[in-house]
This record gives sequence, C-alpha cells and structure tokens, in this order.
Amino acid sequence: MSEYILEMQGIIKSFSGVRALDDVNFKVKNGEIHALCGENGAGKSTLMKILSGVYAVGTYEGAIVFEGKEVEFYDIGDSEKLGIAIIHQELSLVKNLSVSENIFMGCEPNKYGFVNFHEIYKKTYELLDELNLDINPHTKVGDLGIAKQQLIEIAKALSKNAKLLILDEPTASLTEIEVKILMNIMKELKRKGVTCIYISHKLNEVLELADNVTVLRDGKCIKTEEIHNLDQNKIINMMVGRELKDLFPRIPHNIGEVFFEVNDFNVYDASNSAKKIVRSASFKLRKGEILGIAGLVGSGRTELVSSIFGTYEGQKEGTIKMEGKEIVIKNSIDALLNGIAMVPEDRKNHGIISMMSVQKNISLSNISKYKSSFNFVNKAKEIRDVRQYIENLKIKTPKMDLPVKHLSGGNQQKVVIAKNLLVEPKILILDEPTRGIDVGAKYEIYKLIFELVKEGISIIMVSSELPEILGISDRVLIMHEGEIKGEFTNENLTQEMIMGTAIGRVENGSYQNYREKVFTE
Repeated sequence: MSEYILEMQGIIKSFSGVRALDDVNFKVKNGEIHALCGENGAGKSTLMKILSGVYAVGTYEGAIVFEGKEVEFYDIGDSEKLGIAIIHQELSLVKNLSVSENIFMGCEPNKYGFVNFHEIYKKTYELLDELNLDINPHTKVGDLGIAKQQLIEIAKALSKNAKLLILDEPTASLTEIEVKILMNIMKELKRKGVTCIYISHKLNEVLELADNVTVLRDGKCIKTEEIHNLDQNKIINMMVGRELKDLFPRIPHNIGEVFFEVNDFNVYDASNSAKKIVRSASFKLRKGEILGIAGLVGSGRTELVSSIFGTYEGQKEGTIKMEGKEIVIKNSIDALLNGIAMVPEDRKNHGIISMMSVQKNISLSNISKYKSSFNFVNKAKEIRDVRQYIENLKIKTPKMDLPVKHLSGGNQQKVVIAKNLLVEPKILILDEPTRGIDVGAKYEIYKLIFELVKEGISIIMVSSELPEILGISDRVLIMHEGEIKGEFTNENLTQEMIMGTAIGRVENGSYQNYREKVFTE
C-alpha cells in the first residue's frame, strides 16, 4: 500500500482562458495533517473543488489517485462515497434542524421505510462522545455558536466514514479558546488515523498542527516542505515570492489633540431591550491616532462601534462629541455627514454588492457627490476618482466594470475601504479589517492604515488578532463583558497583558495584579 492516500497529478484548470491551476502536483500522506497555504487567488479553493467533485472530471486536465487507484468524480457525492469530505468556511448546516438531523441528513437509518430516530440519536451520541463534545443531539443547530457548528460539521463528515477531511479556514470566526478546542480535536483525529488537509492563513496554527506544508502561488505548486524545516517567515516568503521583513510596517506619524469623545455609552441587546451589552463605555480619540479595541468575541466591541456609526439595531444611550460639540447619530447617514465612516466586520453581506462592478461598489453610496444641479451624474469625474482609488489602494482588477465577486478577499476589502475613503472621513472605523485575507494582502492594508493616519485620518480598529492589535495600534482599549476594562498605550504591551484583561482577570490594565493572579493560582 502506498504511503500516500492522495496524489493529484498534473492538474490544469482554466477559467475563460486564464489558468487558475498550472500543472499542479499535490500529494498527501496517510494519517497526516497537511497544510495547504497560499495567498487568496493562489488556487487552493480551485484545487480542493476538483478533489471534492465540485468541478467534475472533464472540466480540468490531470489525474486524481486515491488510496492507490485513479478515480473520477462527477459530483460531491462521488467523492463522499470514497471517504473525502470538505468543510467550507461558510457552513452548510440547516439551522432549524437538530444536531442529529443535520449529521445524518440524506443517509438516515430507517426501519420499515420510516426514519429510525432512536437510531439517529444513539449514533449521534456515539459520534459526539468520540469527539469529546458535550452537545445535546436534540438541540437545534441555530442555537449553537459558530465553534460548535464547526464541530458538528466534522461529526457529520465522520458519520460518512471520512478518510480524508478537508478544512477550509476553519478558525476564521472562532475565539482563541475555541481555536484550541478545534486544534485538540484535529490532533485526536490524527491519532485515530484520519488524514486532514488544513487550509489556513493563520500560520501559527499551521506550525502547531501540520506535518507537511504545500504552498501554491499564482496557480503553481511552489514547494512541499516538512514542518520542522519551516517558520512563519519561510512560509510567507514561499507564499508571496518575496521577503516581508516586517509584517507590520510601522510608519512614524504625528498624533494630535483629542477631537472625538464617547461618554457613558450604553447599548442594549437588539432582541432584548432590558439587556445591556455595552455598559458605561467612555473613551477619547486623537487626530491621526490608531486606537485598537481588543476583547473576546461577545465582549461588545462590534456593538459599540456599530452603535457609534448608527447601524446597530438595539437602543443606545450616551453622548458623542466631535471637536468639542455634541453630535447626534441616528443612522449611518448621520455618521457620514459628521465625517465618520466604517468598514464592517462582514464585508460580503454588509460591505459589498457582489454582483455589481468594482466601480459601482466604490462610488454608489457616494453618487450624490457626482450629481449636478440638474441631477445628472458626472461620469467622467466618477470614473476619474474610482480609478485614482484603485491605483492608490493597489486594487488588483483587470477592469473597473468587473463584478466585485470575482476579486480576492483582500481586494474586496480594499474596495470597501475605497468606498469609505471617498466620503473623505475624519474617522475610519475598521471592524476585523483583515479577517479571511492572506498575509500579502494584510501587509498592504497595514501599510494603507499607516498612510491614512499620516494624512490626519483617525482610525478605530476592532481586531481579534492580538499580533495585529500590537503591531498597528498607538493605544489599546480592552473590553470584557460589555465594559472597557483596560486602556494601554502601546509601549511594552504584550499579548499576555491584553488577554489577562480580556478574560476579566485584570482591572484597569494592571499587569502586576494580573501576574499575581495568574501565577499564584
């Protein structure tokens, strides 16, 4: 028996004459965790869609050998029958069905032609126990958090006797604690002989989990290397084809006087008006400053900034001052009129209109800027401004009228930023600005942030990535259970100090108290 469970040989795939995969060879050993890395647009997803049968045989060139035999897949069902299961970043669970019903959908055990629910729940208990998951099989999937839904997808794959599990960006929406749980389950599956292909931009996870790493770049296989020969810099170099000496390219910038204040801000849950999810939040922002907001998922960060911007549906109390004068923001139009713009956390649903062109996505929300007194749109000025932002932000697009859905995640994010810069804001709020984008695109967005503050724009940045908070921010607010529990200038600040405050072990950023609590317990 071959040591390789999978061999993809000479894979070529083209779209409209453009090669997305160019003679790719990819091999995975039995029982290993094999990381597949590359920038967005490198070809990772296309390769996995071929492997899982999304792109049928005949639509590409090359061969797939699975467990020593050449195979052909016409659809996902063909690959699943052989034990290949893929878990996408966008989960495919039915929210109003139970855990058990989701796991066994389409292959329900039956008795005399009827679904045997007793057997379904029995098998679900066994599967969940195998994964050390304390989840009631009767629970509706919609009542579970994203992390548990992710694990239900894994259980669903195992119920089909998956031999090869493909996980595409599985930790993109998870907290650090949830990531640890998932990684422990991955290690346990490896001990049980399940082979995994792990796609992730988070190189710290790759270095902890993977046995081997394959890097794709521009549709070509650059190299496969054993993990003990690699570090983050080497993987980044392979991914981008150049050395990024400093992922956070700090540019010196002047920080001015306080010009924006939020005082005693309370935000109420949109579905429960009696429940406060942000309590008595107060902070100040200086001109040309990057203010980072850290905290665990559910700490109230997004609710705070979206309430300031006027897009959160729940009620709010408190005052906002701009340049010493109180302003009232009831909606996003009020915010924009007062010089506040926001790049939302969920760019696909709230940042872009995927079917519209790059040009329209950038200019549409600011179209009044180009209207004359007779209500005609000055197309020449609109195109000139859009082209300028495409050049300034280095948005990679062959043409302005290309639907934005065809761009990589990093370039989609730049389109959202361009749209917000077109209003010439004084303050730009960035909520998880680099979520789901590759390391090269992150570097470009970090450079852009520093260029913006050099021009005097102030940045409020919410991020779950602590290296990003430390690498970008001038000052950091830390939230815990709806309250701002700590405020630090970014001097000698560490991830340990931030996490101590974020989990509620520290009041007012007292690092000494944190050390005493953590290391004496």
